[in-house]
Parts: sequence; C-alpha cells; structure tokens
Amino acid sequence: MSGIYIHIPFCRQACHYCDFHFSTNLSLKEKMVEAICMELQQRQDYINGPINTIYFGGGTPSLLHIDEVKKIIDKVKSIYSVKDHAEITIEVNPDDITHTYLKGLRQAGVNRLSIGVQAFQDDLLALLNRPHNSVKAIDSIKEAREQGFYNITADLIYGIPGLGKGKWEENVKRLIDLDIPHISTYALTIEEKTALGKWTQTGQFTPEEEETVALQFENLIALLENAAYEHYEISNFAKEGYIARHNSSYWLGAPYLGLGPSAHSFNGSSRQYNISNNHKYIEGINTSKPEVIIEQLSTLDKVNEYFLTRLRTKWGCDLNELRQNFNFETERYVDTAKPFIDQGLMTREKNLLKLTSRGKLIADKITEAFFVV
Repeated sequence: MSGIYIHIPFCRQACHYCDFHFSTNLSLKEKMVEAICMELQQRQDYINGPINTIYFGGGTPSLLHIDEVKKIIDKVKSIYSVKDHAEITIEVNPDDITHTYLKGLRQAGVNRLSIGVQAFQDDLLALLNRPHNSVKAIDSIKEAREQGFYNITADLIYGIPGLGKGKWEENVKRLIDLDIPHISTYALTIEEKTALGKWTQTGQFTPEEEETVALQFENLIALLENAAYEHYEISNFAKEGYIARHNSSYWLGAPYLGLGPSAHSFNGSSRQYNISNNHKYIEGINTSKPEVIIEQLSTLDKVNEYFLTRLRTKWGCDLNELRQNFNFETERYVDTAKPFIDQGLMTREKNLLKLTSRGKLIADKITEAFFVV
C-alpha cells in the first residue's frame, strides 16, 4: 500500500522557527492547486495502489478552500484505488477552524486533523509568531470534536526559553485532559535562515540549555506513558488504535508520492525532490518539464536509511530483515550495538535492536554510529 503527500506552500505569516518551504503571498494558490492536480496526472505511474493514506502538509493547508481540498482528493480517487477508511489528514491552524470549515472538510473526505497548537501560553505563542492564542487553541479542539473529528493529533514544542517545567507540564496535561488521542512533540530547533536563527546570531535570542531540553523530553515521556499513550516514535505518542498511518509508512519504508513544491517522493529504489520554488514548480508542471532531483539508492543507502528511520520507532531494527531484504552482513551491527546496550541506551531481543528511553535522548548520535560510509 502507498501514500500521497501534498505540500501546500502558503502561510498567512511566518512562524519564527519554521524553515519549511512556504510563501505568505497567496496569489498563486489557485494555480498551485491546478498544478498539483496536473502533477498527480503526470506522475500516476510513480507508485501503485491501493492508496492507504493522503496527507495535506505545508505550509498551512487549512488556507485551502473546501472546494480546493475536495478537488485534490477527488483527483487522487479518479487516478488511484483508495482504500475504504483510508487515513486522510490535513494540518490545520487553530485560527482557521470554524464550524463551517470543519463540516466542509468532513464532506470532502478528510477524517483526521493535525492541529498546530505548539503551546498554551500566549507569551510563548507570540515569541514563536503563531497566529492564534491559547483560548482559540482550546476552542478549536473542542469544535473539532463537536463536528465529529475524533482522530486528532496536536503538536507541542518544548525547549522554548521561558517554557520551564511548570508550563511544559501544563501543556502536556492540557492535551491529556482534552483526550487528544495522538500527540506529536518537537524540540525547538534554531535554523539559520529563520527569524530565531538570525536573532541568535546577533545575540537577540538565547536558545534553551540542552540539559533543560532533555529534562523536558524525559518529563514528557513519563507524563504520556502514565496516561496510557504509547511512545511509538521519538516525536510521537498515541493511544491504542491511533498510531499515525501516514507517518508510520515513512518509517517503515512504504512508497509514497509527494506533490507540490519541495515535496519528496520514494518508490523503493529512488527518492525524488521537487523544486522549492512556487513559480518554477508551476511552470515546470504546466510545460511537463518539472525541475526535480532524483537520487538512485544503492544497497548501502537503503541499509543506512533503514537504521535512520527504524531506530526512531517502537519496531526497531530487525537484523534478519536486513539480511533478507538487502543481503547485507549484519554482524558488524551487533558489535556496534554492544556499547550502547551496556550503557542502557539500547536493547537487543534476539535479532531486534531498539532504543531505550535514555537512548532516544541521543538518537541521532546512536544512529550515526550505525551508518556505513
């Protein structure tokens, strides 16, 4: 089964931490929707059906009108076999959520919402330059429930200067009390080209201490596991039956088609990257000469990616799977894992390697040790 990702590259305003591809100029929105539908037609042979997930990301996909969302979903269904009860997700900002909009999304076929809460304190939302306030964040979740959306994920950011233990616990407990079935959490990352990145370079902004960020992550794990959420991927927690199917397909190596500027695709043997420029993307699609980068994956690339994605998850890395799928000698990985196991950072159950909660704190460092250059 395959998935489809649609990148909607528009936002009303720039969040101070975001380095995803987007524009605050909405003048090309209508042409962008047309181009995405054309790209679907042009690349229909990139993956095979049935389609198990459709995901609208961005940017801010909730800037699309309902008829634009429906147009894209209907185009997918006209080309591919879409499974009954396929997971169809759209990322929404709290300030875009209204009774009418939610009703329209349901009628268009959307059955899962990803709500960008980030924090419940107005001063922190202002620091991040989020367009909503804490009251709207809470009201948007309640409104979604009233409109029949039960499959909801909400995002939170930790490691924000001024967040502290008390406010962080308040944010996590707020989502628990609201009975959100899926929670995604991310450490604030300072990217060079963002507002926070520039302020850091000029001394106007000081990132949080790494030790504090680590303590907030540990606190997060304890709070959510105590509330019956499964920590199934480093950044993601879910109640039973609510693991995100779309994102899990990335980590489990399923093929997916990425549509829109900057979108990535994967078909098992190669990765494809669309140009991160709205005008050039639309022009390329309209002339059937899209600007893309195609990366053919060697066996070694596939093995490294296997560790990169699977070590993040509850499923871990299966050494038997490596041998069977890639005909790759795995004894070296047993030796690589041993010091991490001795330090309580990893576990080995027969041929399955997994990170412990402590290991997840330094997942990138551990994963890097498994890469073969």
